Parts: sequence; C-alpha cells; structure tokens
Amino acid sequence: MAAVTAAAVSIPSSSSSPAAKASPSPSHCLFLPCTPRTTRARGLLLRAQVSTTDAAAVATPPKKEKISKKQDEGVVTNKYRPKEPYVGKCLLNTKITADDAPGETWHMVFSTEGEVPYREGQSIGVIADGVDKNGKPHKLRLYSIASSALGDFGDSKTVSLCVKRLVYTNDQGEIVKGVCSNFLCDLKPGSDVNITGPVGKEMLMPKDPNANIIMLATGTGIAPFRSFLWKMFFEKHDDYKFNGLGWLFLGVPTSSSLLYKEEFDKMKTNAPENFRVDYAVSREQTNAQGEKMYIQTRMAEYKEELWELLKKENTYVYMCGLKGMEKGIDDIMVSLAAKDGIDWAEYKKQLKKGEQWNVEVY
Repeated sequence: MAAVTAAAVSIPSSSSSPAAKASPSPSHCLFLPCTPRTTRARGLLLRAQVSTTDAAAVATPPKKEKISKKQDEGVVTNKYRPKEPYVGKCLLNTKITADDAPGETWHMVFSTEGEVPYREGQSIGVIADGVDKNGKPHKLRLYSIASSALGDFGDSKTVSLCVKRLVYTNDQGEIVKGVCSNFLCDLKPGSDVNITGPVGKEMLMPKDPNANIIMLATGTGIAPFRSFLWKMFFEKHDDYKFNGLGWLFLGVPTSSSLLYKEEFDKMKTNAPENFRVDYAVSREQTNAQGEKMYIQTRMAEYKEELWELLKKENTYVYMCGLKGMEKGIDDIMVSLAAKDGIDWAEYKKQLKKGEQWNVEVY
C-alpha cells in the first residue's frame, strides 16, 4: 500500500516521468481539454493536481495490517502438494488403545529430516499407496499433527499422527474399511509415506505464555492438544515458557480408549498449578442426574468457572473432534451468558473475531 500511495503522489509532480506518460489517471484527462495551452496555466494545473492528490493521500491512511495473537510468524503452508509429496518413512507405529476398546487407535511417527516444517496445531495430508476403483491415485486425507514442532524425538526431524482405524458395516451388510486410516494403521517401520502440507492456521497456539488455554477434544481430536501440551510442559524453549493455565477436556466412549493418559498424568504431577485434565467416559460414567458423561456434560460441572474464564481477554478455546460437540457446549453457555445480560451467539462471534474461539471438527 505504501508503494502504491507514493507512486500516486509522485506521478503528477514530474511531466517527464515514464509512468505519467504511459497512463494518466482519469482525473488528469478531464482537466486537459479545458485548460488553455500556456505555460502558466499548465503550472497552475499541476500545482492543483499535486495538492488534490496529496490531500487524498492524507485523508485515506493505509490500512493497518492485522497482527495475529497466534504463533504465526514464519508459518509454512503447502510446501508439499499431491503431485509432488514428501516421501517420509515410518519409524514407529503402535496401538495405543486396549484390546477391548471399541475400535483401534494408533500412534505413528514418520521421518521428515526437517523438510516438513510444521507448527503445533497444523495438519499434514497423507496419500495412501495404490489406486482407487477408477485406477487413479487415492485422494489425500488430512490428519491433525500429534507432535510438537520438535517432534517426539526432539530433533525437529519427525512428525507424529494419532489415527483411528475406520471399519464399519454399510446398509448392505458389507464391511467397509477406510482406505487411508487402514493404510496408516497397517504401516510397518521402514515403509514409505507420501506426505503433503503442512496446512492450517486456525489451531495455532496463542503467543501469550500467560494465556488460559481451554482444549476440548473427542477421540483422536486429542492430536493437536498433545502437540500443544508437549510444548507447554515437556519442552524447554529460549523464547517460550508457559505460565498460564492449560485445561484439557477429553471425551471417549470407554476408559480403555483413553489416549495418552500416562503423559497427561505426568504433566499434571509436574505442573499441578498450570495443568488440569478432565475426562468424560460416556459408556461408563454418568452425572448426578444419571445422564451419560459426554464432554459437554463434564464441562457443565465447571460451567461457572469456565464462563468466568471466557470473559477474560487472555482465554483461548480450542475444539477438535466430532462436530456435534460444539452444539452441546453452546447449550451450556447460552444460559450462563444470559445471566450477565450477554447474547452468547454474538459473544462467540466476537471471540472468533479475536482468535479466542477456534474450531476444527469433522
């Protein structure tokens, strides 16, 4: 914008300017036919034009560039695309749910040699090997990254995913397997993996090291929050030390399907003043009214405390997982906001505008 403004101001000031010769503005053309062709008249005309242009420039200041509250400096997106993916190798692939859990979830680590520079909260795409029923390469599937930018090995040369194996029975009674999830869950160490991205800025962490970060996850929606929490509580950084509150709500169907519980227990032990975690196990727990314990049910037990946090400028909410969870949370907040004379729908819009309400659901 500054360069454009400077050019607009400088064009009338010199009749020998190439830009002025090439394309005079419409306002210049309007003046020319009615101006007497004398040196003095042209001089007056030029002075009038310069004055008008300068005044316009002063009256219309350039728009201020929006400064994000998130850790977005130097963020890379779409370095690798489907036609030219990065080929990494599977280093580790292990099932992290118990045998009696309803479904399998796997944690996997891929080598990147530092060539896929991602941030906490971003995603990568994976293209499964083989072709579809039409003989074309499979389409990429996006997965939230489950490791911090340093990676599980701390050398910035790996990326991790948390993937649930998709298997279901269709209306015809046939067993259907998700192409990409089964490809990933079946990967053996040493296998190649076609990776695209990284992508996304919605779920980037806030810059403020004193922020209140409320994380709401169902199932494998825990992935971005594991990346957050490793940076917050397991790593040391010269330019970042978390001193705020990290509060995680994780919803799963059974206790045998709880993900990364040992890690979260250790974080809670190491930083009891800065980390809280609450689980909602829907098939095993109920609230005082006998209702199944979904994530919004668990949150309702702390609704007053959560609402007080949401009224603070340094509170950020991140939500990842099943799409239905957001409505349940809205239902809690509507009545709480109304007590303070606040319209929740409008207030949530303001939170979103201020980058304090961040949602990635499917």
